[in-house]
Amino acid sequence: MWSSGLLIIALLLTVECMEVGLNTLNKAATTRGMSNFVFIFYSNALALFFLLPSTFIHHRIRPCRKLNFSMFCRMLLLALLSCSVQILLYFGIEYSNPTLASAMTDLVPAFTFLIAAIAGMEKLGLKVKSSLAKFIGTITLLIGALIVTFYRGPPIFFNKSKFPKYFHQLLITTKSNWILGGFLLGSANFLLALLYIVQAWIINDFPEEFMVTTVTCGLVTIMSAVVGLIAEPNPSSWRLKPDLELITICYAAILMVFLRSLIFVWALKKKGPVFVVMVKPLGMVAAVILGVTFLGDVLHVGNVIGGTIIALGFYSVMWGKAKEEICVEDIGMDSGSATTTVPLLHRQSDNA
Repeated sequence: MWSSGLLIIALLLTVECMEVGLNTLNKAATTRGMSNFVFIFYSNALALFFLLPSTFIHHRIRPCRKLNFSMFCRMLLLALLSCSVQILLYFGIEYSNPTLASAMTDLVPAFTFLIAAIAGMEKLGLKVKSSLAKFIGTITLLIGALIVTFYRGPPIFFNKSKFPKYFHQLLITTKSNWILGGFLLGSANFLLALLYIVQAWIINDFPEEFMVTTVTCGLVTIMSAVVGLIAEPNPSSWRLKPDLELITICYAAILMVFLRSLIFVWALKKKGPVFVVMVKPLGMVAAVILGVTFLGDVLHVGNVIGGTIIALGFYSVMWGKAKEEICVEDIGMDSGSATTTVPLLHRQSDNA
């Protein structure tokens, strides 16, 4: 039991490092002239190239449900959100750095909670410990995000030994760019929270993960091509260079689509969604190490203070969600022991 849990934690940490690695590669590649619009199109197109045969083989073994127009419209919305998230995320990294991107990712649970509360999907009962923990955690997360965006403070560490001076000058962001990057990353993670809600809405009614992923990826490829051609009309921008640009595109398409998806699905089945996201704040540590080591990023006091506050807020929200899940399980067990009929929660999930 312990060995299985440790293996899942190790794999999830690997995924976090992979995501931070992609952000670091993207930052380095855009610094050398790669267009984010071109990167988003090619990475999605290459991912689609691998997804199409995989989906075909999967549904040859297990036939797929019929895809109706209503479900296709939902996937179109999902693709629009996904394309927007990618554009905002990578431009946010370009204007700031991977460390800020990893810190801002922890805002997703808070945004999800806020959206659910505004939409009436979540009741805000401050007398209940779980709701209070999520509310306090959300406020803490937002405070941490403001600190890490608007307050940088004096530098703590700056690795200058391995890189020429001009490369550091390219990577050091101005205060205005840093704030813009923080705004773009915050917007990306707000849309990411919406994306998760729409994704759950689709999967509940159409539990065909391969088909949903492939159709969405295809739609994102088309959208990113249209946006990219408008934003980057120069044909020379679309010529792939066999250097860091090509490595970044292949890394994003192959490793992040296939390996991350497999690990996430397996971990979700084994431990559930709360356990899966518990390692997210550790991505900030990986981002700091990679940023300082490979990009020569400057680590500021504001990064440390804001990142720590964000981590505390994140775990407060996750604790509240975990307490709610335990309560739901207890209610399900009590109803199951009191009657021989199927519990209400199970009936609702079956009808969804």
